[in-house]
Amino acid sequence: MIKLVVFDLDNVIIDGEAIDEIGKLANVEDEIAEITEKAMQGEIDFETSIKDRVKLLEGTSIEEIEKVADELPLMPGAEETIKALKEKDLDVAIISGSFDVVAEKVKDKLGVDAVYTNSFSVEDGKLTGEVTGPLVSGSKLDVLKDHVEKAEITLDDVVAVGDGANDISMIESACCGIAFNAKDSVKEIADIVVEEKDLTKVLDEIVNQLTTDDAETETVEEEAQEAEEEVVEEAAEEEAQEEKPKKADKGLPKSDFVLADTMEGVRKQKDEKEAEISKVAEEREEYNKIAKEQRKIRDELNASLKENLNKAIEYRNERNEINKAVEAAKKARNDANNKIKNLEWSSGKRDKIKIENEIKKIDKIIETRVLDIKKENQLVKNANDLRKQLMDIHEDESVKSEAQELKKLSEEEHEKVIELSEKAQTAHEEMLKYFRKTDDIRTAADEAHKKFIEARKNASAKHEEFKAILSDIHVINKKLGSNKPRRRKSENKSSSGGNKNREEKERAEEIFEKFKQGGKVSTEEILLLQKYNIG
Repeated sequence: MIKLVVFDLDNVIIDGEAIDEIGKLANVEDEIAEITEKAMQGEIDFETSIKDRVKLLEGTSIEEIEKVADELPLMPGAEETIKALKEKDLDVAIISGSFDVVAEKVKDKLGVDAVYTNSFSVEDGKLTGEVTGPLVSGSKLDVLKDHVEKAEITLDDVVAVGDGANDISMIESACCGIAFNAKDSVKEIADIVVEEKDLTKVLDEIVNQLTTDDAETETVEEEAQEAEEEVVEEAAEEEAQEEKPKKADKGLPKSDFVLADTMEGVRKQKDEKEAEISKVAEEREEYNKIAKEQRKIRDELNASLKENLNKAIEYRNERNEINKAVEAAKKARNDANNKIKNLEWSSGKRDKIKIENEIKKIDKIIETRVLDIKKENQLVKNANDLRKQLMDIHEDESVKSEAQELKKLSEEEHEKVIELSEKAQTAHEEMLKYFRKTDDIRTAADEAHKKFIEARKNASAKHEEFKAILSDIHVINKKLGSNKPRRRKSENKSSSGGNKNREEKERAEEIFEKFKQGGKVSTEEILLLQKYNIG
């Protein structure tokens, strides 16, 4: 049974984002709006977003903020919706990461029962850039749990309405979660999605939920049965009493049912209507049963969806951590290789390579060109001198040893790169597997949700049909009861004779009608009239 409706504030009860409007006072609206959007989409956590945004407002006048709060427009349909919910004896609360300077004004204006928000820190009439409150680091679900505990109700008695990522926790946990002009992430988990910027559409859904809720349905059936009994028991009351409104008439549509001309025809109509209402009640219960089953399937799938999504995220995080280690190993390997290169050049290898290249160049000239003997001899002499220089160059043994250690380190880091890359690939494939599985589960959950909504609508339609038939039965019962004298209620209860007694009573009533119109009655008929104290 719904007892509490809890709303987000920004873009739900008020038509706009309060902190974005306040940001205009400090000329930081663009920066704040950008952070707000990221938070609404779930790209950054709410605690970070609220602290970053409030920091931008440091030095803003609280008096000017109160003026802005006074001018913030309500969402279309807000006043009508809150008023209608209060008339239905439902409590209304606001749980918002916004600020008390705004929420308290809305509370007073609309008559909301409770608000839970954050607060600006103020010194000398100016914002300090700090923010406090239960929704800075805590979730909306935490706040909602505290509220329902104090109210001595449960989350099964709650409808939650929101539009952003920080509303997901309470929308998921409430008996009925409504996404109002919401982000896609919210629509995916909500029971009901309302796209129009009109809160009366939310009201319609809540009213529908009230009429189709299982517990409410059982209560309606009990009242209907009680109503029928009251109609029969009170039908013989005086006309003034009959004109008083009865409990049975409350909530039932007006009946245009046309009664038969004879009492026998009316009784036949009653039998037909009772059979009809029994059939409709069974059909309604079947739809309610389907709705229950589909909701259970949807909720189980959504729970599985969370598990798989968390698993996919775990593998994604694992892959990212491994990739960091891969990058670190690559850097260590490359650093070692660069050091080896520098050491080789500084150890004389650079000079050796230069001399070797000069020797090769001279040898190639001697082999490929026709030279006079004097020039050729000079080139040969130059090559021999270079070879002598080459023989005199010796690498520094300590440098050579360090280069070998670095080479060993480079090879080890390269092995790490290969090993870790393979692990990262494995984690990546596992991540993809769980993301694909998540997509399949989401599709199945969406299908179950569609079936749930369809069954609930069908149950609601059948309930309206049930009430219409019940109105017709009331008309019939009044007609049947109007020909009976007043009797005690206890005499209307079923006796051990069951259907037989009912048939005898009806026959006795027909005899009495015949007698009043001047017809003769037999001794047996008189005894029957005496048995039921008729006439």
